Amino acid sequence: MRPIQAELLAGGELYREVVLGKLAHARESVWIATANVKAMYVKQGERFVPLLQVLDGLAARGVALRLLHAELPSRPFREEFDQRARLVKGGLELKVCPRVHFKTVLVDGAWAYLGSANLTGAGLGAKGQDVRNFELGFVTEDFDVIDRTTALFESVWSGAECRGCRLREVCPDPILPANAPPGPRRPASGVRLGKTRRLVRAKRPR
Repeated sequence: MRPIQAELLAGGELYREVVLGKLAHARESVWIATANVKAMYVKQGERFVPLLQVLDGLAARGVALRLLHAELPSRPFREEFDQRARLVKGGLELKVCPRVHFKTVLVDGAWAYLGSANLTGAGLGAKGQDVRNFELGFVTEDFDVIDRTTALFESVWSGAECRGCRLREVCPDPILPANAPPGPRRPASGVRLGKTRRLVRAKRPR
């Protein structure tokens, strides 16, 4: 164990610091892991816009965007995504893993949020204080926290966890093909939402 410098945030503080303060101003990369994905809005100037509009703007500036999620995104999210050609063509990479339950936002490989909030309006979004979820999370620039979080994200993203996964039969789209030969990690193409929206919600065995 060792001490780290971190700031604990709650409720609307998460939206203001994680989304408005850091994600929206990323310069190189944004990696998001979430169990649930819904259409979520953020404030820009005097109006509220879809988060996907913000991500589209980041992609236009060359920011690398990854979204690792556990289940089918909501229909409004998918419809909004389909209207943004830059994101559909790979500006926002998406991969599904039903075992993902950790929530993180990694910005520029130098700043991390870890906590309970999903990528939803009531989680990291701009919902009013009297209707949003009760959420807690912390943000940090601690190098070891960022390295370990990045390692877990990359391990799932690359398909390294697929080979021994016992939930493969309920996985809607395994990242690593079943017939992949043993050896070094091989890159996977990822899940495009045009494909994802045809997936059915798989129930985990009890």
